[in-house]
Amino acid sequence: MSGRGQLMWDDAVTGYNFGPGHPMDPVRLALTRSLVEAFGLTKSMPVVAAPAAGESTLRLVHRSDYIEAVRRASVDPRGAELGYGLGTVDDPAFAGMHEVSALIAGQSVGAAEAVWRGDADHAVNFAGGLHHAMPGSASGFCVYNDAALAVARLLELGAERVAYVDVDVHHGDGVQAAFWDDPRVLTISLHEHPRTLFPQTGFPEETGGEGAEGSSVNVALPAGTGDEGWLRAFDAVVPELLAAFRPQVLVTQHGADTHFEDPLAHLAVSLDAQRAVAEACHDLAHRYADGRWVALGGGGYAVVEVVPRTWTHLVALVAGAPIPPEALTPEEWRHEVYRLTRQVAPARMTDGRRPVWRGFDDGGYDPADRLDQAVLATRRAVFPLHGLLP
Repeated sequence: MSGRGQLMWDDAVTGYNFGPGHPMDPVRLALTRSLVEAFGLTKSMPVVAAPAAGESTLRLVHRSDYIEAVRRASVDPRGAELGYGLGTVDDPAFAGMHEVSALIAGQSVGAAEAVWRGDADHAVNFAGGLHHAMPGSASGFCVYNDAALAVARLLELGAERVAYVDVDVHHGDGVQAAFWDDPRVLTISLHEHPRTLFPQTGFPEETGGEGAEGSSVNVALPAGTGDEGWLRAFDAVVPELLAAFRPQVLVTQHGADTHFEDPLAHLAVSLDAQRAVAEACHDLAHRYADGRWVALGGGGYAVVEVVPRTWTHLVALVAGAPIPPEALTPEEWRHEVYRLTRQVAPARMTDGRRPVWRGFDDGGYDPADRLDQAVLATRRAVFPLHGLLP
């Protein structure tokens, strides 16, 4: 299965820069873009630069007073009273912050429009996935919530059922909050347990507001979960819910920070498992959403070793030109990595793992296993609300 893919990209998105020493280093975007180019993926798909999201689009999710605060902070980043979550350690204000944040949002909205209108079957914006931004505040390195804006734009265009699947190590709290009361949107987030990681939300009991019960799904994974458990949890929750919900479009967020080398979290997932989940999302889009797939980036702070490779695999899947895991990284890209970072680039598109997992319905579950407890807690909280057996 494949489809017509489209890459959303504008070089100016690398201006999303919170400054030296901040984990959200824009070099991760530049290195991903150059690896995509080195593999020749843009020969298989058009590269489209969408315009920045305008005021009316941003207001589909964000409050007008917050947008105005971001504009003020962009002009005067050292303003004494920024508020709205701006000017913090996580979200320092910087010149031009509104413009570049709106540009990233515009790429995700453009991806949603292209897929909905049939200009492309799949579209990817790996600069996006900024899923923590709230309607009225910045949070967790995120200023505007491009993921929620993409979903909101799909609804505005007439979509009646949109599924959002988030596999970032952190809970997709901003997207959940944006659609908490909206039964047209199914949000599914697999993340490290909120007891051990920001933003301390995403418990299985969070299942949606009044009239939208079951529309929010949260799988809170124990710290230390590796490939087998992560893939088992995805397989035990996501396909059955998508089959029941029957989305018209699938929007997915692929934060790379589940990786065992990521410095900000505590899961132990390999690049190969991340690729397997991206592949599964592609297949699920074809199975349940007529192939309509919007794929976004997200977190990921091993900016040389992990992020460029996992998102290049994602782009390759969107392009219909998957890269074999055993492939060597192109020599010119390795030189580029050293030039920009003085680090040695990874040599292959794999961590050398062969992800395997046991299906949740294949031989039952272990009630003493913490991963199985987490999966069962989610299934018990949500599955009956969709007419499914937990």
